[in-house]
Amino acid sequence: MRRASQYLYATSIALAGIAGAAQAASAIDLDHLTATQAAADICAGKYTSAELVSAALARAKARAELNAFITLDEAGAMKAARAYDKTHAKHRHCEPLGGVPIAIKDNIEVAGLPASAGTPALKNYVPKEDAPVAAKLRGAGAIIIGKTSMHELAFGISGYNTAFKTGAEFGVRNAYNKAKIAGGSSSGNGAAIAAHIIPAAVGTDTGGSVRIPCALNGCMSLRPTVGRYPQAGIAPISHTRDTAGPMADSMADVVLLDRVIAGGGRVEAAGLKGIRLGLVASMQANLDDDTKAAFNATLDKLKAAGVALVAVDMPKLAELNGQVGFPVALYEANDDMVAFLKRGPKISIEDLAKAISSPDVKGTYDGLVIPRKLPGPNNTVVDARPAYDAAIKTARPALQQLYKETFAKNHLDAIVFPTVPHVAADSNPDSSSLANFVLYIQNTDPGSNAGVPGIQIPVALGATSKLPVGMELDGPAGSDRHLLSIGLALEKLLGRIPPPSL
Repeated sequence: MRRASQYLYATSIALAGIAGAAQAASAIDLDHLTATQAAADICAGKYTSAELVSAALARAKARAELNAFITLDEAGAMKAARAYDKTHAKHRHCEPLGGVPIAIKDNIEVAGLPASAGTPALKNYVPKEDAPVAAKLRGAGAIIIGKTSMHELAFGISGYNTAFKTGAEFGVRNAYNKAKIAGGSSSGNGAAIAAHIIPAAVGTDTGGSVRIPCALNGCMSLRPTVGRYPQAGIAPISHTRDTAGPMADSMADVVLLDRVIAGGGRVEAAGLKGIRLGLVASMQANLDDDTKAAFNATLDKLKAAGVALVAVDMPKLAELNGQVGFPVALYEANDDMVAFLKRGPKISIEDLAKAISSPDVKGTYDGLVIPRKLPGPNNTVVDARPAYDAAIKTARPALQQLYKETFAKNHLDAIVFPTVPHVAADSNPDSSSLANFVLYIQNTDPGSNAGVPGIQIPVALGATSKLPVGMELDGPAGSDRHLLSIGLALEKLLGRIPPPSL
């Protein structure tokens, strides 16, 4: 009898503990919680990392239709969260991202988790070490809950990947409307942040891949100056153009992740009076009605806040960018991937290509990357090497000089433009068309090729589409922290867009 009563007592205590944890988790407002606030709350003991991570995992499973995750590491994330709570309870030491759940794009290596880069041939590749960017985040106390889905091998802007899905249909889905694309190639990050599964994530950007998903899903991101973040342990496209980049629901969180990865002190919001932003006419071409209206309304708010908007001319911008973009990315994609596969997965690039699932990426690899070709006139292909050499020796330096002169001559803090010309397109195989690719990278690609930093800020929901519209600021090379300070000020001025209905 005594043993039975002891059992009942122990059971009641355990159930009370479970109920208490569930109550605490349900009290966490994931819809408005930033990484900065979560770290402060866990530090203050308002709830535990385990409670927050449990809530994030529950929402990730509840939003499986978004196809946001390729790998959800429930056991590992909960183990790490409990370990953090135990250490915190003992030492009362708080880390910048202490106990906060985040996600990592699946082309960035995380020890013990598959790093598929969104492609079948790498689905069983499990690295033993973290990429440096992931190690920095873990070192700051972050809890990695999973690896996010992406456009296969990062070669696209739609996120329509036919290799992996957790929902009924293929393609990473927009958090505001699951019939729409999430953007690419850091697709799952954009969807997971917008759905408030996690407050922040790290992706990669070659021609727009942390900015496009945030533009289409209403989150914020930074493409840092090329070379500012370590690039080791990341499945590549182009060593000239690639960079990792933070993505988050608030600019303060983008600043926090940037400080964790790149170092440096605090970044304060800039005073907007006297800030000079350049307007380039070609970057306001091909806008849909929702994007045009939202961008123009935002410019009016900037002017009212004392920002000087300066019309600037960038002659030969499109011409120079065209001479750099495809030649550099498609040519370097072969050698850079071969080196990556030799170091890590230990397979050939030919075997990688054979297993590619998404038709658009399969065509790019088979027709251009493997044979080292570029699209030529009249549906022909030409040898990529001459165009690549010309890009590296002549066109890219000229593009970089054009940006440098434009900033200097006009005394600009940044150039401002709609991040993408259209709101999110329908999610289906056609969303990965070449026409869509060219359209959506229209404004993000030039700065990528020049290697300058850019921030993406959501400005509104489209009046008709009710989908997010984004605005980008590109600054001079090395001006990342100044850009972020402007971003903090603009976030205060513009406010946050409404979250999606869950």
